[in-house]
This record gives sequence, C-alpha cells and structure tokens, in this order.
Amino acid sequence: MQGTTQQKIIPHLWYDKEAREASEFYTSIFPTSKIKNISIIRDTPSGDCDLVSFVLMGQEFMAISAGPIFKFNPSISFIVGCETISEVDKLWEKLGANGEVLMPLNKYPFSERYGWVQDKYGLSWQLILAKPEGEDQPKIVPSLLFVGEKCGKAEEAMNFYTSIFKNSKIGNLAHYGDDQQPNKKGTVMFEDFMIENHWIAAMDSSLEHKFTFNEAISFIVNCKDQTEIDYYWEKLSAVPEAEQCGWVKDKYGISWQIIPENMGELMSKNPAKTTPAMLKMKKIIIAELERVGVEK
Repeated sequence: MQGTTQQKIIPHLWYDKEAREASEFYTSIFPTSKIKNISIIRDTPSGDCDLVSFVLMGQEFMAISAGPIFKFNPSISFIVGCETISEVDKLWEKLGANGEVLMPLNKYPFSERYGWVQDKYGLSWQLILAKPEGEDQPKIVPSLLFVGEKCGKAEEAMNFYTSIFKNSKIGNLAHYGDDQQPNKKGTVMFEDFMIENHWIAAMDSSLEHKFTFNEAISFIVNCKDQTEIDYYWEKLSAVPEAEQCGWVKDKYGISWQIIPENMGELMSKNPAKTTPAMLKMKKIIIAELERVGVEK
C-alpha cells in the first residue's frame, strides 16, 4: 500500500511518557518494522515531548509522550490480519504480556483464530486469522467501535468519510440480523473502507461500554498546502472547543490533526519562534510558521 512517499493519513498515539519505549516494543514484535525518526518538541504545556515516527508491517504510526492527559481505550483498536495460527499465537503472547484480555483467543464463527487484547500500554489489538483480500489491503487496520449514543452511526460515518477524502472506496459491509441481540438489526456488524488509500474498519455495538472516542488516538491528515488544510478543517471540525494546534474533533467524536505534510521541517527552522506560534494557533497557518521561522 505504501511506497517511499509519506502516508496521507497516519494514526497518532498519545502516551504519558512511553512513546519511545512503546515504539521500540512494537517494532521488536512485528516483522518488517522500524523506527523512522525520534525528535523532541521543547517547551510545550506538557514540557519536552518525545515525538516518534515508526512503521509496523507497512503501516506508519506517530507517537508522542505528552503527559497523562488522554488514555487509550478499546473504542479504537488495530486489527492485525495473520496468515497462520502460529502468527496469531506469537503476537498474542507478546502483546498480551502484562495486558488485559478483552475477547479470549479462540475459534469464533468469523475466524478460526481470533483474540482481542489490550497491551501493557493500554493500546488494543484484534488478532485474527484472515489473510487480507486484495493487493491494497494492509496487514494492520485501525478499527472504530461506535458505542453509546454513537452506536448506529458506523455506516453513516463511513459514507461521510468516503465523501470527503479522495482515493476512497467502500469495501465490506455486514449488518446485524434479528438473532444477534442486544445488537440492533440493521446496525453494522463489520465494515471497512478506504480513504486516501488508507483502510479503516468500523462496527456498531449496543453492549454497555464505559468508554468512547477520545484524543488518545487521532488521525493525522498530511496536507500539501493551505488550501487543503482549509478544506479538511471545514469538513471535519464539528467541536469548536476542541480546535487547537491543528487538532479537530468531528461529529462522531473522532479526532484528526490537520497539518502540513512538511510540518517537521517548518517547526525545525526556528523552534524558539515556531513552537510558541504553533501553540497559539487553532488551524495551522503555513505562512505564519514560515514567517516566524526566519525571524531573528
């Protein structure tokens, strides 16, 4: 799915202090994985923050250590499609160490081998024996769980996202039937869709859950210019009080970071000036970062 170019959409993970440690842990577990870059953002409200870019089996991630503000929960997890039972079991053993089992590793109607586990950092993984269908299906796919007042919105959200982003398409779609209570007939049992060549899965759940979407996992949208930033900002931002430093929250509660694709370059030119300027922004203004980047 990815070549040498940067992904348009990248999952972003918020840690208290463990971004560097967690990225090293994940890249040691998953094959064909690596840490791309580690940098430090200084003098933020959370102090100096580690920022880590890493790749797991073709899927790019960003992680930040920025204080105990947001905590992971299972509303967003990562599905790992495995080709053998042995692959499932090995990942289960490593990711489950000092973690919490959400669904036991077992045989289910939808897979010969499946388990859902929260690792020692709180991040959730769905491990499944299911070879990805099609050349563009990645090994790791973010999965959105619509619960509480958001339950029943998964299909609407899929249609919303695929209408906004380019290079998009709808993949699988399966609904709950009459015999699958307490889940409501017609809501989404499973769906997946592609936006900007990035696959995302989703489902509704009528079960009682004590969590919902938050900023611990967000999605970076790398924009080529200010016009693109303005476009995604206008389409996605639905909670004005959540607008800060390029972050927005959409009408379903999902957080996005609408930033220029050369954000690192812009910020590194003159950090003493660019960092304070960025922290004051709601929407990122490229021209302003360029201006302060050359100030004495």
